[in-house]
Amino acid sequence: MSKVIPLNEEIKLENKRYLVSETDAKGVITYCNDYFTEISGYSKDELIGKQHNIIRHPDMPKVIFKLLWERIQSGKNVNAVVKNLAKNGKYYWIFTEFKTRVDLDTNTVIGYNAHRKTISHSAVDVIAPLYAKLVEIEQTQDMDAAQKYLNEFLQEKGKDITFINLLDYIHKFY
Repeated sequence: MSKVIPLNEEIKLENKRYLVSETDAKGVITYCNDYFTEISGYSKDELIGKQHNIIRHPDMPKVIFKLLWERIQSGKNVNAVVKNLAKNGKYYWIFTEFKTRVDLDTNTVIGYNAHRKTISHSAVDVIAPLYAKLVEIEQTQDMDAAQKYLNEFLQEKGKDITFINLLDYIHKFY
Protein backbone atom coordinates (compact mmCIF):
# COMPACT_ATOMS: atom_id res chain seq x y z
CA MET A 1 0.00 0.00 0.00
CA SER A 2 1.42 3.40 -0.94
CA LYS A 3 1.88 6.19 1.59
CA VAL A 4 -1.10 8.53 1.92
CA ILE A 5 -0.36 12.22 1.38
CA PRO A 6 -2.32 14.34 3.91
CA LEU A 7 -4.63 17.00 2.51
CA ASN A 8 -5.98 19.94 4.44
CA GLU A 9 -9.59 18.81 3.93
CA GLU A 10 -11.84 17.60 6.72
CA ILE A 11 -14.35 14.80 6.49
CA LYS A 12 -17.55 15.75 8.30
CA LEU A 13 -18.90 12.96 10.48
CA GLU A 14 -22.55 12.33 11.25
CA ASN A 15 -23.47 13.16 14.84
CA LYS A 16 -25.27 9.95 15.72
CA ARG A 17 -23.08 7.37 13.97
CA TYR A 18 -20.11 5.52 15.42
CA LEU A 19 -16.98 4.28 13.71
CA VAL A 20 -16.24 0.92 15.35
CA SER A 21 -13.19 -1.29 15.16
CA GLU A 22 -11.64 -4.14 17.08
CA THR A 23 -8.03 -5.24 17.20
CA ASP A 24 -6.07 -8.08 18.68
CA ALA A 25 -3.66 -7.42 21.56
CA LYS A 26 -0.98 -6.18 19.12
CA GLY A 27 -3.20 -3.60 17.41
CA VAL A 28 -4.01 -5.63 14.29
CA ILE A 29 -7.52 -4.90 13.01
CA THR A 30 -9.86 -7.88 13.34
CA TYR A 31 -13.18 -6.07 12.75
CA CYS A 32 -14.50 -2.74 11.49
CA ASN A 33 -18.04 -1.58 10.86
CA ASP A 34 -19.33 -0.17 7.58
CA TYR A 35 -19.19 3.44 8.77
CA PHE A 36 -15.51 3.00 9.69
CA THR A 37 -14.74 1.75 6.16
CA GLU A 38 -16.86 4.50 4.60
CA ILE A 39 -15.06 7.30 6.46
CA SER A 40 -11.56 5.82 6.29
CA GLY A 41 -11.93 5.12 2.57
CA TYR A 42 -10.45 1.64 2.95
CA SER A 43 -12.32 -1.57 2.20
CA LYS A 44 -12.65 -4.20 4.89
CA ASP A 45 -10.16 -6.33 2.95
CA GLU A 46 -7.64 -3.47 3.09
CA LEU A 47 -8.13 -3.03 6.84
CA ILE A 48 -8.56 -6.51 8.34
CA GLY A 49 -5.16 -7.91 9.26
CA LYS A 50 -3.43 -4.50 9.14
CA GLN A 51 -2.05 -2.48 12.04
CA HIS A 52 -4.56 0.10 13.25
CA ASN A 53 -2.00 2.84 12.69
CA ILE A 54 -2.87 2.61 8.98
CA ILE A 55 -5.17 5.58 9.70
CA ARG A 56 -2.77 7.54 11.94
CA HIS A 57 -2.46 11.16 10.90
CA PRO A 58 1.07 12.65 11.03
CA ASP A 59 -0.35 15.56 13.08
CA MET A 60 -0.89 13.14 15.98
CA PRO A 61 1.85 13.22 18.63
CA LYS A 62 3.50 9.87 19.25
CA VAL A 63 3.46 10.57 22.99
CA ILE A 64 -0.35 10.47 22.99
CA PHE A 65 -0.30 6.94 21.55
CA LYS A 66 2.48 5.95 23.95
CA LEU A 67 0.35 7.01 26.92
CA LEU A 68 -2.76 5.47 25.40
CA TRP A 69 -1.03 2.10 24.87
CA GLU A 70 0.42 2.13 28.39
CA ARG A 71 -3.06 2.60 29.80
CA ILE A 72 -4.96 0.07 27.69
CA GLN A 73 -2.23 -2.58 27.91
CA SER A 74 -2.57 -2.36 31.68
CA GLY A 75 -6.23 -3.36 31.24
CA LYS A 76 -7.70 0.11 31.77
CA ASN A 77 -10.19 1.70 29.41
CA VAL A 78 -9.37 5.12 28.00
CA ASN A 79 -10.91 7.96 26.04
CA ALA A 80 -8.91 10.07 23.61
CA VAL A 81 -9.24 12.81 21.04
CA VAL A 82 -7.62 11.66 17.80
CA LYS A 83 -7.06 13.06 14.32
CA ASN A 84 -7.18 10.26 11.74
CA LEU A 85 -6.10 10.12 8.11
CA ALA A 86 -8.37 8.66 5.44
CA LYS A 87 -7.06 6.81 2.40
CA ASN A 88 -7.83 9.83 0.19
CA GLY A 89 -5.65 12.10 2.37
CA LYS A 90 -8.51 13.89 4.11
CA TYR A 91 -8.67 13.98 7.90
CA TYR A 92 -11.31 13.57 10.58
CA TRP A 93 -11.26 14.39 14.29
CA ILE A 94 -12.91 11.93 16.64
CA PHE A 95 -13.59 11.26 20.26
CA THR A 96 -12.62 7.62 20.84
CA GLU A 97 -13.59 5.29 23.65
CA PHE A 98 -11.08 2.44 23.88
CA LYS A 99 -12.08 -0.65 25.82
CA THR A 100 -9.78 -3.51 26.69
CA ARG A 101 -10.98 -7.06 26.01
CA VAL A 102 -9.67 -9.58 28.52
CA ASP A 103 -9.74 -13.38 28.46
CA LEU A 104 -11.54 -14.13 31.71
CA ASP A 105 -9.94 -17.57 32.07
CA THR A 106 -6.35 -16.34 31.83
CA ASN A 107 -6.90 -12.67 32.78
CA THR A 108 -4.80 -11.59 29.78
CA VAL A 109 -5.52 -8.82 27.30
CA ILE A 110 -6.77 -10.32 24.03
CA GLY A 111 -7.69 -7.16 22.18
CA TYR A 112 -9.32 -3.78 22.11
CA ASN A 113 -12.62 -2.24 21.00
CA ALA A 114 -12.83 1.35 19.84
CA HIS A 115 -16.01 3.35 19.39
CA ARG A 116 -15.51 6.75 17.77
CA LYS A 117 -17.84 9.65 17.28
CA THR A 118 -17.62 13.19 16.02
CA ILE A 119 -16.21 15.87 18.30
CA SER A 120 -17.06 19.55 18.51
CA HIS A 121 -14.85 22.09 16.81
CA SER A 122 -14.44 23.96 20.10
CA ALA A 123 -12.73 20.86 21.53
CA VAL A 124 -10.56 20.55 18.41
CA ASP A 125 -9.65 24.25 18.73
CA VAL A 126 -8.29 23.47 22.20
CA ILE A 127 -6.48 20.21 21.46
CA ALA A 128 -5.04 20.90 17.97
CA PRO A 129 -2.51 23.57 19.11
CA LEU A 130 -1.39 21.34 21.99
CA TYR A 131 -0.92 18.38 19.64
CA ALA A 132 0.97 20.59 17.16
CA LYS A 133 3.34 21.71 19.94
CA LEU A 134 3.89 18.09 21.02
CA VAL A 135 4.69 17.02 17.44
CA GLU A 136 7.13 19.94 17.13
CA ILE A 137 8.88 18.90 20.35
CA GLU A 138 9.05 15.27 19.18
CA GLN A 139 10.63 16.38 15.89
CA THR A 140 13.15 18.79 17.43
CA GLN A 141 13.89 16.87 20.63
CA ASP A 142 12.30 13.52 21.49
CA MET A 143 9.22 11.84 22.91
CA ASP A 144 10.44 12.19 26.51
CA ALA A 145 10.64 15.97 26.06
CA ALA A 146 7.10 15.97 24.62
CA GLN A 147 5.82 13.97 27.59
CA LYS A 148 7.55 16.41 29.98
CA TYR A 149 5.92 19.34 28.17
CA LEU A 150 2.50 17.66 28.33
CA ASN A 151 2.93 16.96 32.03
CA GLU A 152 3.93 20.58 32.71
CA PHE A 153 1.05 21.85 30.57
CA LEU A 154 -1.47 19.82 32.53
CA GLN A 155 0.09 20.68 35.90
CA GLU A 156 -0.24 24.32 34.94
CA LYS A 157 -3.95 23.64 34.41
CA GLY A 158 -4.10 21.86 37.76
CA LYS A 159 -4.24 18.38 36.22
CA ASP A 160 -2.10 15.24 36.35
CA ILE A 161 -0.86 13.61 33.14
CA THR A 162 -3.72 11.23 32.52
CA PHE A 163 -6.11 10.93 29.63
CA ILE A 164 -8.99 11.44 32.03
CA ASN A 165 -7.59 14.80 33.08
CA LEU A 166 -6.59 15.79 29.57
CA LEU A 167 -10.17 15.11 28.53
CA ASP A 168 -11.49 17.05 31.55
CA TYR A 169 -9.45 19.99 30.32
CA ILE A 170 -10.80 19.65 26.77
CA HIS A 171 -14.40 19.01 27.84
CA LYS A 172 -14.80 22.44 29.37
CA PHE A 173 -14.67 23.65 25.75
CA TYR A 174 -16.64 20.71 24.31
